[in-house]
Amino acid sequence: MRLRALLENDALGLRLLGGEDELDRTVRGVMTTDLKDPSRYLSGGELVLTGLAWRADPSDAEPFVRILASAGVAALAAGEAELGDIPDDLVEACSRHRLPLFAVNESVAFATITEHVVRQVSGERAGDLAAVVDRHRRLMTSGPAGGGPEVVLDLLGSDLDLRAWVLSPTGRQIAGAGEPLEAGLAATLAGEHLAATRTGRRGPHRLNAAGATYSLFPIRNTGRGTAPASRDVRETVLSDWLLAVEADAGDWPAARLDLLQGVTQLIAVERDRRDAARTVRRRLAQEVLELVQTGAAPAEIAARLRVAAPVLLPGLGTAPHWQVVVARVEWEQEAGQGSAVDGGPVAQALLEEILVDPATAGAESADRIAVAHSGDEAIALVPLAAGPLPDSEDEGPATALGLHADALLAAVRAPLSAGLADDGRLTLGVSAAVASAEGLRGALEEARHARRVAAARPGRVCAAGHHELASHVLLLPFVPDDVRRAFTARLLDPLRDYDRRHRAELIPTLEAFLDCDGSWTRCATRLHLHVNTLRYRVGRIEQLTGRDLSRLEDKLDFFLALRMS
Repeated sequence: MRLRALLENDALGLRLLGGEDELDRTVRGVMTTDLKDPSRYLSGGELVLTGLAWRADPSDAEPFVRILASAGVAALAAGEAELGDIPDDLVEACSRHRLPLFAVNESVAFATITEHVVRQVSGERAGDLAAVVDRHRRLMTSGPAGGGPEVVLDLLGSDLDLRAWVLSPTGRQIAGAGEPLEAGLAATLAGEHLAATRTGRRGPHRLNAAGATYSLFPIRNTGRGTAPASRDVRETVLSDWLLAVEADAGDWPAARLDLLQGVTQLIAVERDRRDAARTVRRRLAQEVLELVQTGAAPAEIAARLRVAAPVLLPGLGTAPHWQVVVARVEWEQEAGQGSAVDGGPVAQALLEEILVDPATAGAESADRIAVAHSGDEAIALVPLAAGPLPDSEDEGPATALGLHADALLAAVRAPLSAGLADDGRLTLGVSAAVASAEGLRGALEEARHARRVAAARPGRVCAAGHHELASHVLLLPFVPDDVRRAFTARLLDPLRDYDRRHRAELIPTLEAFLDCDGSWTRCATRLHLHVNTLRYRVGRIEQLTGRDLSRLEDKLDFFLALRMS
């Protein structure tokens, strides 16, 4: 807004004392101060309001005005409440520095002027930004990308003083202006957004977190294919991005909400470009998968892998090792709910996000992932820089030694569980790394077996790795449910009933005894019991079940019953 506009509003109680030739200056903000030197808080273009408390004698006016003029403020407005008439020394100092000076009537509060200026400046900035966003959108939809989401987020920060971030459904930061969000906070925002979307609430969704208020706007695709309104929300909830703004949008005017919706549409264009770029990688994965599943010769598979490797790991120079990851998203289907959701594409888009290190920012950080889908499952080919094959599972989500199932989902389990709500489930299996095409078929079967192990566990989001397939854990998922229930009931129900009646803690004692390999001393120490008390409890367990915990067979039965319960 212009300084001239301030004089046109009688409600502001402003009277011009000097600087009539400077009334076309632009006001970019407002600040109230009574500091002798407020320079550290000035950035230029402000209307400075002061009650003159900084003025002890006439000599104070000149240095104060000089500081304001050097900082590039638009004008000074002095209140009459403290001294009555504005002192001549201040009027003269402003005249020397060509700084417009207003007197503020003592009946007008500085808050009234501040509110008016903020409202006018914010509205004008929003209009300017809306024009920029509209122009940027046209450029991006008709030609090369104009800098990605960061460009428009920078505009939100510079023109509307809004801090904003684009987040994936797992809470990974795709883009942001300024400081990145803390990982835990980003995951919380993503989880809230997913939960709100599943309940059908319209955005923006608002919540208080980490001492601030955030408004969450969904970023939907641009409408290719089926119209979004006719689609089941479960088809996209686990893959759509969101825009998180550090502000409370509850009291925003319609114009500003419309502007933010325009911003989300602009970012959606970038999302579509990213998805289009994945087409090549998806096709490569599909071709390799078909060769493996149809029993093609290893030489043919190896030839296709040689094509895929430089696309996924450009400049590597050597043949990579490979891991296979299998994922399935399943939704419960209620009567009268219509056709089931196709889980394959949902799992494909989600796996492409999960396989990116959560600490990696940017929309293109999934370039090294190639994911296909077959039926209801998604299958990822993950290239690893050649090196010693992994013999431990202690590495992070994605390293030269490969992927680890538990670490893979640790950072994303909470938000994804919110998106799956009470009717969805994600299970995931990870193979060991293989060095050649000959091992790829075995890696695929290994990943599928691991996923079945994960599916036998409780929880909305579960994963299992190849290291679990060399133990009894592999057998347990394939035990029929009725056999499982009968076996565990026969061994454990007598102990549970006794614990319920007497609070004897026989089940925890049994677990500790087996975990200590039957060592009386170590088990008594762990449970903080006297050895005689432990012997009494174990004797009671044997009496109630008719088993002998000194026999290996009985120990094994109890161990399996506890694992299956």
